[in-house]
Formats: sequence, structure tokens, C-alpha cells
Amino acid sequence: MSEKKEVSKNAYSADSIQVLEGLEAVRKRPAMYIGDIGARGLHHLVYEVVDNSIDEALAGYCSNIDVIINADNSITVIDNGRGIPTDFHEKEQKSALEVVMTVLHAGGKFSKDSYKVSGGLHGVGVSCVNALSSHLTVTVNRDGETFQQEYEKGKPLYDVKTIGESDKKGTTITFMPDKEIFMLVEYKYEILATRLRELAFLNKGITLTITDMRELEDNGGGPGKHLTETFYSQDGLKEFVEMLDQNREKLIDKIIYIETEKNEVPVEIALHYNTSFSENIHSYVNNINTVEGGTHLAGFRRGLTRTLKAYAEKSGMLAKLKFDINGDDFREGLTAVLSVKVAEPQFEGQTKTKLGNSEIAGVVDVAVSNMLGAYLEENPKDARSIVNKVILAAQARHAARKARELVQRKNVLSGSGLPGKLADCSDKDPVTTEIFFVEGDSAGGTAKQGRDRHFQAIMPLRGKILNVEKAMPHKIFENEEIKNMFTALGVSLGTVDDSKAINLEKLRYYKIIIMTDADVDGSHIATLMMTFFFRYMEDLINKGHLYIAAPPLYLIKKGKQQRYCWTEEQRLQIMSEFGEGAHIQRYKGLGEMNAEQLWDTTMNPEHRTLRQVTIDSAAEADRIFSMLMGDDVPPRREFIEKHARYAKIDA
Repeated sequence: MSEKKEVSKNAYSADSIQVLEGLEAVRKRPAMYIGDIGARGLHHLVYEVVDNSIDEALAGYCSNIDVIINADNSITVIDNGRGIPTDFHEKEQKSALEVVMTVLHAGGKFSKDSYKVSGGLHGVGVSCVNALSSHLTVTVNRDGETFQQEYEKGKPLYDVKTIGESDKKGTTITFMPDKEIFMLVEYKYEILATRLRELAFLNKGITLTITDMRELEDNGGGPGKHLTETFYSQDGLKEFVEMLDQNREKLIDKIIYIETEKNEVPVEIALHYNTSFSENIHSYVNNINTVEGGTHLAGFRRGLTRTLKAYAEKSGMLAKLKFDINGDDFREGLTAVLSVKVAEPQFEGQTKTKLGNSEIAGVVDVAVSNMLGAYLEENPKDARSIVNKVILAAQARHAARKARELVQRKNVLSGSGLPGKLADCSDKDPVTTEIFFVEGDSAGGTAKQGRDRHFQAIMPLRGKILNVEKAMPHKIFENEEIKNMFTALGVSLGTVDDSKAINLEKLRYYKIIIMTDADVDGSHIATLMMTFFFRYMEDLINKGHLYIAAPPLYLIKKGKQQRYCWTEEQRLQIMSEFGEGAHIQRYKGLGEMNAEQLWDTTMNPEHRTLRQVTIDSAAEADRIFSMLMGDDVPPRREFIEKHARYAKIDA
């Protein structure tokens, strides 16, 4: 008699090992391949397709790339490259086009004969986009014919077929992101336009166009046209730096430009000095924004510091300085873009955006030293202006360090050192607690009454904080409101080597929420605070700690019915439901709500809306903050008019 072996349903055996075929793994764990399934991952799908076209351009076969947001929120990407190969693939026993579209890690970028370098952060390519699309159509023009294949969720609906003749070349891909995968499937025009503009600067000579077919531009009552922009750069990174510095006062007239190739690594750098007190360096590897830096950035900083210091010492301008200068001082007021093309990049860091190739540091160092050294010798007036700026930066850093030490010493002497106006929460676990920075004592009082004292802290701010975009560093640390913000958060700023390094180890709250009035002043205060966090606590934003509260704009009442509205569209819809005896209350200040209303609408985690502050493009954020907080009025007015949806209501 045979013995039956009873297996528990929780047993871990060979039967438990699941093998996912083809693109199933991508659909099962999409975040592993595109980062997340939110807005960032959704837009990353477009970047993966565009990166294929950029690879064709880098290889010298493509000059035009068109991106179209279709009326149904699907995306079409068209290029005039060679077209994806369609001939028979012996190993896979199917068309090469189907292989590229349905097999992970298949494509020309893995062969050095096809592409010397290739872009794309995750390297998973268009097959990943196909897997995460409910429907995708690819059309290829090459060899005098037009080929086509369609897919649903990555699976071909039919074999690659010829649908006609063509004298053109190139690839067209149209895809609809799968609603079963993504939390939202609405593309943001500005996010895509910003990336295409960036790609145009990083790859001079290529024309990139974006068109939004979802809505028509308002052109004064006549027939509207679809929103469209074309990006083309003749001078590459020089124009990139010009755009970034367009709202800042120049220290030197010329943009210092470096374009060279060392050890088969193309290096392109543009840098410029302005009168501001911030350092803005944006680095790229194969068109990827390396937000965590890496060896190329280390090489750039090393070459810049050594070359400028050698010139300054040789000129005798440092003789009267009573203390040492450091790398920070040479980068104050510096705007620079660094781009390298690496055949086999090795990425590391939390977000895989930190270059690890050790040989690249020396390549960039030598390139900067040679070109910058020659520039300084040939432009003595600019050189002296830069060195004078460095000396002022060193003096300001010395004063700022004293101001920081004063704040820290005061905290130690006063026990806990927490600001008197801070209404702290009882829970001390930073992971579960949050702090609201509130505009004024009135709103602060309401928030203190309405909050949940267990996990919510309230910190009222008196008036508008200092505009850090135009203030010297030591003035920032002397500002009472900013000192209170540092102290309340428990973070420390500045080290011997890096005066802007931030230490988040003792961060007291993992959710930092800016809660201001829904009027012009409130928007201004929120922008001032975001500027401060971006310039001095960018790591806090990158780690996902910063949020904006969303108080309602209106309360509409009719009899015993009442509804809150956060948008003008909601107001119009509810008014149409309630009819004309309806009463509208416009909330311009948080103090106009009582504690219960503020809790219900804005502070209660079960019902509130929080907008997380993220940085999609550090370069674009840099440009916008310098424009909003700078001295040049016309571009700021134009930006506000374009984006302030409720300007007429508040006027």
C-alpha cells in the first residue's frame, strides 16, 4: 500500500517557484522596471520610447522626433531614423521587430556595432512600454515598405505584416498606458515638454516637437489651435546655461564652454558665473540626469577648484585673506551643465542615478583643467571678477558658520531648544508624526485647536520668510523665522567640507506640510518656503518629506446642505446642482474657517488632500525659482498670468 504524503498549502517547495514568461514579470512588478506606477512611471514610458529615437540620433541617423499627446491620452512618438529592423531573427524564429517589442533586453543598444552609447535610465526599452500598455501599435518605414504590428498588454495580435510601400524611413509607436497598472493615465504637457527641451540642449542639432491634441489654445475667440512647441538647439549646453541664468545678474559676459573627447569619452561642459549666492550644477550621463552626482561630477569639481585656486594664488589676490578658501567658495554663483557620454556606464546609489565609473573622474578633471586654465589666461578681466567673487564667498561662509554655531549654542543652553511658538505633538516617532507650517498666529491658533495632538505639530510663521534667492548665507542663518524652522525640524546644516550639506538623521517629523491661505499672499509665502527648502534642504524633498496642504476655496450652502469646493469646476458643478437660494463663501484665509472645518477639510488624513512636492527636473526647478524669486519682473508676470487659474476671481 502506497503512502500518501500530505502537503500543507503553506509549504515552500518546488511547486511554489513561479516562472514568469516573456513580459509577465514586467506586469507583475512594474515598479522594478519603471520606478513606480504613479505620475513619474507614467511619464517614464514616453522617455523610454523617445530614448530609442535619441539613440538613432546619436548614431547619426535621426534628426526629427515628434511626441503627440492624443485626445484619449495615448502617446505617439515618430522619428525619421532607420526604422526598427523587420527581417527574420534566426535565434528567436520571428521578425526582429517583434523581438524588440516583446523580449526584455533585446535591441541594438546591446551591440557596440549598432550604438556607441545609448540613453535610458533602466535600459528596459520599448518592450517594457509594450508590456504596460493596454494597446500598442508600431509602424516601421524601411527598405521601401511600411510594416506594422499591434499588441495588447505586450502580446502580438498578429505577425508583422506589410501594409504598403513607402519612400520614407523611421518608426512610429502609439501606445495607451494600461489603466489596470497605473494609478492615473493623464499626461502632463509641462512635464513632457520640459524633458524634450532638456534633450534638445543635451543633443544639439536634433529637432524635438511636442503637440497636445487634448485641448485648443485660447487665441481671443477665433478658431483655436492645438498646443505645440518645437525644441532645437544649435549651441547645446551653452544655450542650456543661458536659459538657466536668464533671470540672474551676470558676473562675467561669456559662457565658458568645453567640448572635447578624452579616452573615447565625449565631454561637454558649459559654465557661467552670476551674482547670486547659490550653486547650480546639473550633471548628465548619456542624457540621464545624475541627481546623485558621481565620478564625473567629482572630477568637474576637482578640476574647477584646482585650476581657479592656482590662478588666484598666482595673481596674488588671496594674500590678504585671513582664512582658507574651500571648494564651496569657488562654486558660489556658478551655474554649470556637465554632460558625458559613456559606452558602459555603471550606475549606483538609491535611485541608480549616480555614476560609478572611476576612470571618468580623471577624464573630466583633465578636460576642465585644460580648457578653464586657457580661458582664465585669455580673459584676465573675467578671471579677476571670479576670484573676487570667491573671496567674498569665503568671507560670507565664515560669517555664516559663526551664525550657525550661535544658533546651535543657543539650542544647547536652552535645553530642548524648541521654538516657543511650536505646539509639539505627544508622539515622538518621526515616522508617524507631521508638522504644519502655518501662516500667521490667527490660522495657527485655529490649527492648534483643530489638530490631532497625538501626531500633529503646529508651527505658526510670522509674516513672510526671507527670500533666500537674494540673501547672503549668513543673513539666512540670522533670520528668526528660518532659525525657528531649522530648530523645529531638528536638522542641522553645514559641515567643514560642504556648507550646504544637510543632516536629516535627527529629523523630528517625516511629513512637513506647508499650510497657507488660498490667496496671493499665501501663494507667495508657500513659494518662499519651497525656495528655501529647494536651495537649502533639497535632500528633504528628494526623500519625499515635503507636502503642500490643500484647503478648500469655497463652501456652498443651501438649506441644510453644504459642500466644499477645491476648484472652480467643482464650484460651477455644485452651483448647477443647488440652483440659485445657494450661498457661496470664498475662503481667502485659513482663519475664516473654524477648528472643526479646518480639521475636516485640510488636516484629517482620512479626507484631506496633500500635494507631495517632487523634483521632476532639477534644472527646470532651478530656472523657475530664480525667475519667481529674482528681480526681473516681466518673466514672472508672464508665468503668473499663464498659471494662475483664479487670478480674475481674486482681483
